Amino acid sequence: MNEATLARDGREEYTLSDVSVVMGTYNEEAAIGTVLEDIAAVTDGEATAICVDGSDDRTPEIARANGARVIHQEPRGYGEAVREAVLAADRPVVITTDCDDTYPMEQVPEFLDLVNDGYDVVSGDRLYYGADAMPGFNRLGNHAFALFASALAGHRIHDTTTGMRAYRRSVLHEIDWTENTGLSAELLLRPLMRGYRVRERPIEYRERRGETKLDPIEGGAAIAKSILTVSLEERLRKAGLDVRLG
Repeated sequence: MNEATLARDGREEYTLSDVSVVMGTYNEEAAIGTVLEDIAAVTDGEATAICVDGSDDRTPEIARANGARVIHQEPRGYGEAVREAVLAADRPVVITTDCDDTYPMEQVPEFLDLVNDGYDVVSGDRLYYGADAMPGFNRLGNHAFALFASALAGHRIHDTTTGMRAYRRSVLHEIDWTENTGLSAELLLRPLMRGYRVRERPIEYRERRGETKLDPIEGGAAIAKSILTVSLEERLRKAGLDVRLG
């Protein structure tokens, strides 16, 4: 009997002390303190926070002062940092977020409840409420990514690149993650196309603090390539061909 069945049968329920909240951080001194304070407040200090950091500002100092475990990594891109963060978590439920204060940490308990309901991945849908705080070009791109990914994956997806998700830790260790800029899409597509139980949950999206590090054109092209590559790899995997196209 797997973890999901145990939770549905009421024999095992995860609590906030079973949660690790993880993120990659790079020069986010304007927001990191607020994000970590919000995590501590909503979880009564029971969840752990992990930052994989390549900053040259005060981000790691502020993170440590707020109780986070900071893992230093030379800057190699968004996906490299987030991959190390999700794999470093040692609690059975792993929640990803960004460090720019755009995601609603007050919804962490809702995500945990859905994991306890039997879902393997709970994915925040920023676009459900309109994401008015998101730049218009980015919002249009995210709608396009969702349609593109839905067509390739054969499942309706509303937000492919959200940074706020909850995972059973076991899922994160059962799949090899290969993408960098497009890791956020990969972290949804591979579990979905392999039959894990995935649920999207509407979330509010707030205006970011600090400067964005991602070029929308270059980053968008990399994300589109990742969606295509990962979807084709997973289709080939279903056909018995375990290959890497990237």
